[in-house]
Amino acid sequence: MILLLEHDESGTLGVVLNQPTNLDVGTVLPLWRSHLTGEPQLFQGGPVALDSALGLAATTVPPDDAVDVEPEGFRRVSGPLGIIDLDTPPDDLVPHLQALRIYAGYAGWAPGQLMDELERGSWAVVAAGDPVADVFHVDPVDLWRAVLSRAGGTLAWWPGCPDDPAMN
Repeated sequence: MILLLEHDESGTLGVVLNQPTNLDVGTVLPLWRSHLTGEPQLFQGGPVALDSALGLAATTVPPDDAVDVEPEGFRRVSGPLGIIDLDTPPDDLVPHLQALRIYAGYAGWAPGQLMDELERGSWAVVAAGDPVADVFHVDPVDLWRAVLSRAGGTLAWWPGCPDDPAMN
C-alpha cells in the first residue's frame, strides 16, 4: 500500500505504509523513539535510498491555518499529513503532531513512469478514507486488506483470494 506524497513534472515520490521492519527506531533515531505512533519500529518506505529516513506525520494544526502557523520542520502534503524534518529537535515539533511514523527509504518513479504503469493497469488506485487512520493504521500489515475491502467492486475481492491461485 503506497501513499503518494509528491507528483509533478520531475517524478513521483511515495512511501509504502504497510511494511514494518523488526528494527527499533531507537537504534537509528533515538530522539524520536518515544514520539512514534504504535510500536517504535522503523518501516521500510520503499526500495529507493534505504539509507535515508523520512518522517511522516499528522499535525494538529488545521490546513486552513497552515500559512500562518505551520510548525517549524513540518511540510504539509495533504490535509493534516506531512513530512517532517528529522533534524528538527523533537521537543519543538512533537507538540504540533498527533501521529508519527518513520520510514527507511521511499518509493519513487521517474517523470512519466508512474502514469505509464497506471495505464498498463499495474496499480490499483484507491481514494483515502480517513487519511490519518489509513496512514497510522493500528495493524499496518492488515492495512492492504482494510483499504481494498472498503474500495468495493472487484478490488474488494482481492483480500479474500488465496496467496496461491492454485488453492482457489
